[in-house]
Amino acid sequence: MASLSEHTTLTLLLVASAGNILGSVLNYGLGRLALHYQDRKWFPATPAALDKARGWFTRWGQWAVLLAWVPIIGDPITVAAGVMRMNFALFLLLVTISKTLRYMAVLGLVGAFF
Repeated sequence: MASLSEHTTLTLLLVASAGNILGSVLNYGLGRLALHYQDRKWFPATPAALDKARGWFTRWGQWAVLLAWVPIIGDPITVAAGVMRMNFALFLLLVTISKTLRYMAVLGLVGAFF
């Protein structure tokens, strides 16, 4: 769409970023919802494993949310943020930075080549 010049670059940036940010927020919510099933037999993690993962995520994993833009690993990171009950305001800030910078780079590359 950027190469066709039918929309302004700012409009494309805002729409692409907003859509991706909302998708990450949905993943976060699904991660939080998954915790309601942690007492079920089929739940993939024991309480001890969740506590260990929560400690690691609190110390290091929150910054991994800046990688939410990366294909394949980005969605699991945002789900994990929900499971680990990451502070939502910090999550939203990091995801917004991550997704917006990604599309700024994409639109910059498109502008350079087309």
